Amino acid sequence: MATNVTSKGQVTVPKSVRDYLGLKPGAAVTFERLASGEVVLRPAKRGAKPRPTAFARLRGRASVRMKTEEILALTRGA
Repeated sequence: MATNVTSKGQVTVPKSVRDYLGLKPGAAVTFERLASGEVVLRPAKRGAKPRPTAFARLRGRASVRMKTEEILALTRGA
């Protein structure tokens, strides 16, 4: 059963698959790439949080209180 990918990367999950997986409107799903290279679509576990992206894992908070002028002076090498 084939479906098309939109310009936004969206696909319509066929009704027979939605029924089989018990997916309702607004349901979350996960995609898992298997060692064989196949991709599996599964209903997301309730309460499961999505894995943070590599960028999100690197995100932090500044602990030094500096004024904008001081930060600009540092970045400009002045």
